[in-house]
Amino acid sequence: MADLSIGDLAARFGLATHVLRHWEDVGLLTPVRDPGGRRRYRADDAETVTLILVAKGVGLSLEEIRELFTAAPDRESRRRLLRAHQARLREQIAQAQAALAAVGHALDCTAADLRTCPHFRGLLSRAADTLAAQGD
Repeated sequence: MADLSIGDLAARFGLATHVLRHWEDVGLLTPVRDPGGRRRYRADDAETVTLILVAKGVGLSLEEIRELFTAAPDRESRRRLLRAHQARLREQIAQAQAALAAVGHALDCTAADLRTCPHFRGLLSRAADTLAAQGD
């Protein structure tokens, strides 16, 4: 791959150029500069963009990506970061499963008004308790 301008690399991935500049600002990308001072991206930069997009796709933050791939963490640090992320994903899955169950019940409920359904009222009560606990 020949060196690419910031516009060409951004277009290749469907990104705005400011995204690449931001990733450079936070230390994820380090393009070379041509004699005129313009950024030039090489094949390894394109690979890094792919890596960033994949990592973002699994829910990692830019800081986590930087820590995992540019700070060269030791194996235990990497495992600690990924375990924490795994726990967050499991919590999100549990929340999504609870939401899916609530929607499923609402679809099947024979009550004329969901607000009068004992099962649905229980879901609302638990949700209210959770929200109140988060506000404390």
